[in-house]
Amino acid sequence: MKTSIFLLFCSLSIALPFSGLAQAGQVQISQDSLVPHLLEVKTDMARANRLGDRFMIQIYSGNSAGATEAIEQYREVFTEWPSTIVFETPNYKVWIGNFRNSIEADRVLLLIREEFPSAFRFRPSRR
Repeated sequence: MKTSIFLLFCSLSIALPFSGLAQAGQVQISQDSLVPHLLEVKTDMARANRLGDRFMIQIYSGNSAGATEAIEQYREVFTEWPSTIVFETPNYKVWIGNFRNSIEADRVLLLIREEFPSAFRFRPSRR
């Protein structure tokens, strides 16, 4: 009996100081008017691969005609991942995808190497 009274007293002495901390009412949040604009800019930068560490696959590097031929050949076989031609002096390069991590890029690379044996995964530098 004494033990149960002691435990009751201990639990009340612990709980009572915290009972006054709770507040009732409404929370009002004020947001700067630039926040929606900044979120839109961040989304655009992520789409353009200017934000974050992403991985891509390169299937060709050379002249313009070769790049056009390589991208057409790629698009005949693969439609799942986006492709683009990028000019980096002095070569045109065909880049595939915009993968979030190296594992995802490596899985796709195994498939792409069946058609393009010299393809490789890389992380483009930020512009």
